[in-house]
Amino acid sequence: MTHQRRVLVDDTILILTMALLAGCGLIYEYLLSHYAGRVLGVMESTIYTMIGLMIVAMGVGAFAARKIKCPFNGFVWLEVIIALFGCSAILFIGGAIAITQLLPQLVADTFNMPPDALPRGGIFKSLSWFALKLPYVFGALLGFFIGMEIPLIAKIREHIHQKHLQHNLGTIYGADYIGAGVGAAIWVLFLLAIDISKAGAITAGLNLVAGGVFISRFWAHLKWRKVLVSLHVVLAILMLIIFQQGNNWLNQMNNLLYLDKVVYSDKTRYQQLTFTERNMGVENESVINFYLNGRLQFSSLDEEIYHGYLVYPVMASAARTDKVLIIGGGDGLALRDVLNWGAKEVTLVDLDQQLLDIFAEPDKHLPQDLARKITSLNQSSLTSDKVEVIGADAFLAIDDLIANRKRYDAILVDLPDPSHPDLNKLYSVNFYARLNQLLSADGVIGIQSTSPYHAKDSFIAIGNTLAAANFLNVEQYHDNVPSFGEWGWTIASKKGLSPLQRLERLSALPVEHTWLTMPIIRSAFNFPSDFFLNKNEIGINYLGSHTIYQLHQKAWRDQQGISP
Repeated sequence: MTHQRRVLVDDTILILTMALLAGCGLIYEYLLSHYAGRVLGVMESTIYTMIGLMIVAMGVGAFAARKIKCPFNGFVWLEVIIALFGCSAILFIGGAIAITQLLPQLVADTFNMPPDALPRGGIFKSLSWFALKLPYVFGALLGFFIGMEIPLIAKIREHIHQKHLQHNLGTIYGADYIGAGVGAAIWVLFLLAIDISKAGAITAGLNLVAGGVFISRFWAHLKWRKVLVSLHVVLAILMLIIFQQGNNWLNQMNNLLYLDKVVYSDKTRYQQLTFTERNMGVENESVINFYLNGRLQFSSLDEEIYHGYLVYPVMASAARTDKVLIIGGGDGLALRDVLNWGAKEVTLVDLDQQLLDIFAEPDKHLPQDLARKITSLNQSSLTSDKVEVIGADAFLAIDDLIANRKRYDAILVDLPDPSHPDLNKLYSVNFYARLNQLLSADGVIGIQSTSPYHAKDSFIAIGNTLAAANFLNVEQYHDNVPSFGEWGWTIASKKGLSPLQRLERLSALPVEHTWLTMPIIRSAFNFPSDFFLNKNEIGINYLGSHTIYQLHQKAWRDQQGISP
């Protein structure tokens, strides 16, 4: 091979390597941001903070690369370090958080301390705080080392060409931008759908491949060759182990965060699903709790209270209950209660098709005993021939319902709290106004509306937003659900009597409930005299304003003692 041809091949390898590593770097940003958002709970601000932090760290790394005398050796060592951090960061973070959460209980058990005296302050609080900040620590470290890649490759290209390259940085940055775009596409189309530990192992493996190709191509320029080859082999074995077992380890560490025994855990494209079980003795049925991304969605101990309050006031105050639309509620529990009211046609729209499949046919997806209990809870409501289940984004799916001139006697919105911008749009005037088009003139809509005690402003804002969507009679009510604490709902009609006025005309519930009675429901509409005093000062959530999301996040930070 002629010298000129060798230079061309080497240069091509370097440019392709830069594109590959740019894709890896962007995936690391997304991977750590995604995991940090789940751990810390404040999804949007966490993602932006992580990406911003990594970009700054990359700038610092670019400056630091000037101190590396031999770019060939420096580059190979760099890929070893990035691969090590990339494949192990998530597991290390998960382990640290699990240990710091478990440590107070271990100390209490060792010294026979009572349950209400767990050591939570002092060093325990500091360790827990630091563990929750570890995603940012690893983000900064990875960003720092990733930032060194471009300067080192630029140096190596000029060394190969034996001259200053006029368009060196332009070529490298071109490869970097294109590679980053490809990396973003791979994350969205492939890596987002698999276990996060596997995604980390695959991405780190690409760094290792880049280092291996570099070793084979530029062998003569390297020192400590056998050490570098050995490290690549050891890391390759480690990545294979993490790819195979990492998710199990991560689940075991995450399971330590739950008070009860974790009996099933899985990850869908959109969220982490966890079922726990609490043994209540031989004579009593065990309690099943269901979590999404670590947040309790229902407990079999008292879910009938929550779903009763969501469904029964709406169905009792609606003129008819033949046709019902449910937004969310993929567990089938609200649907179960709707069917008990004799609904003839029910449409349920939920984003997560995998979640719908689990609750529709639990015997195909869950352990046998858990499947039996889920079937007993939702009474196989999702497989009823009266029900049409649509696995889609409700924000878009309701346009098809409107286009098909659908009308519903009652609409129930059973969505998670607005803790993410993607959920915030489902609490907007735009969304509620389109639901208004689907509701019959004498129909009633009901919405789960977070806690009026812990997130008062967010709760009131939901009522304000519904009123802004041309619902004439908007009212709110609340009660205690033991698993959640004080909880609230919003109910509205388009014209005529308000829902409460309609309920006051009934002496009893047309369909009996195990907990609720008409007097109990009517009393739930009472609030402290000054509760709505600042109602007009609380905003309305227009599409893009993020009003409810921001109010909810502020309330969450205040409750957790996290500074804005």
